[in-house]
Amino acid sequence: MDSLIYDKYRQWMARQIEDTRIVNDDLSKSERTREAILAAAARLFRYEGYHATTMRDIAQEAGIEAGSIYYHFQSKDQMLCEVLDLGVRQLYQAVSEIVRSAPTSSEDFRKTFRLLIETHLTYLLTDSDFTSANIRNYPMLSDETRAPHRELRASYADAWGKFLNDAKRAGHLRSDISTAVIRQFILSAMNWTVEWYDVDKYPVRILAERMCKLILDGMCPHRKAGTEGLKLCPATPAKTPDPDGKAAKTRAEILKAAARVLRDNGYKATTLRKIAEEADMKAGSVYYHFNSKEAIVDEVLNAGLRDLLSGVEAAVRKFDAPYDHHARIATAIWAHLDFLFKASEFTSANIRSYGMLPNHFRERHRGIRHEYGKLWDRILREAQDDGAIRSDIKIVPLRQVMLGALNWTVEWFDPNKAGVEGYLSLPEFSSMLINLLLEGICNREAAPSTGQGSPESGCPGQTRRK
Repeated sequence: MDSLIYDKYRQWMARQIEDTRIVNDDLSKSERTREAILAAAARLFRYEGYHATTMRDIAQEAGIEAGSIYYHFQSKDQMLCEVLDLGVRQLYQAVSEIVRSAPTSSEDFRKTFRLLIETHLTYLLTDSDFTSANIRNYPMLSDETRAPHRELRASYADAWGKFLNDAKRAGHLRSDISTAVIRQFILSAMNWTVEWYDVDKYPVRILAERMCKLILDGMCPHRKAGTEGLKLCPATPAKTPDPDGKAAKTRAEILKAAARVLRDNGYKATTLRKIAEEADMKAGSVYYHFNSKEAIVDEVLNAGLRDLLSGVEAAVRKFDAPYDHHARIATAIWAHLDFLFKASEFTSANIRSYGMLPNHFRERHRGIRHEYGKLWDRILREAQDDGAIRSDIKIVPLRQVMLGALNWTVEWFDPNKAGVEGYLSLPEFSSMLINLLLEGICNREAAPSTGQGSPESGCPGQTRRK
């Protein structure tokens, strides 16, 4: 914390706070009301979701009459646009200042990296409802709604890219994986924290410290993780009886259609009409098989978690004690990603919609989520007990950060573009993430990365949604 960059950054932050105070002092009553409305909208979008929030909700949260809100904003869409912009702009300015002032030595690289991580997490988890609202809502918005914000989001990614590219040229980062993939890996690990991190339990600086250790150096105590024993096999969803009869088959098709709609639109925007259209049937016919949208979604979510749990369990059962721990962990990661992208429409629907599910849905599936977490804790703890994972890493935070990095990939990786120049296949992508999680992003003097399906050195990354 004694580095010059920290002092410069703190001075810059102090100037920003003072400038904001001066601006707020000069605001008129109308401008103050407008700011209060925006702040209220950001809080509700963050915790309830854009689609579930009404103008009346925002007015009530802001402490004004419902009709008065239209004096300041024409629509909820206008508010969303400003919330999304502020959510990235504030963070972009802070990160850009850090990158601009960053020195290039190895020691300062690690300090700067830690500061970047802590800054992103602080805005995301504590300081800005705007940033959190952006991260949680953006994936479920239409292309038309996202379009005005792509340039700013790209600029933020470029700020990280500049820092990482400079570090790579200086020899601080590994050379066998593109900085585009490394950047997305880092941002994925951080962004998923909005779904699990309890800021009341641990301060953000503790999370930042632990996350830095994992991202920079990986979980492996050695320079090289041995994953040659990776056991590749197609992920298989949990076995269920084949539908017997026309009604049962139709019911199964409705659930599959609902999973696709939920995955692509989120919970609130998923309607019985959209499900019926996806299933190529009349909306009224859905009621013959299900009483409500909630009943359909409930089964979809449960199937997604059941598939994931049983699939990863089956993958690790292929290993006999004494375990090849790195290969075992790599196999479990591979299976997790296979379910997210290929093996189960229900799993991808669950992961993508989780952030904006009503609390009663989350509660109903908390048990099986906890069971899945316990499975990973056992895998990781057994590896740590045998010295295959560094002893200074705490297992539960490790599992949460690792699964967060994996889960957020559904927002930017597209396996369907495999074969197109500049894009990776799912096996190549999975191997990259395995190497990053086990070995970290820092330069290692060992030979090229291991694991079947590993891409050639310097293979470029990809982004699907910006």
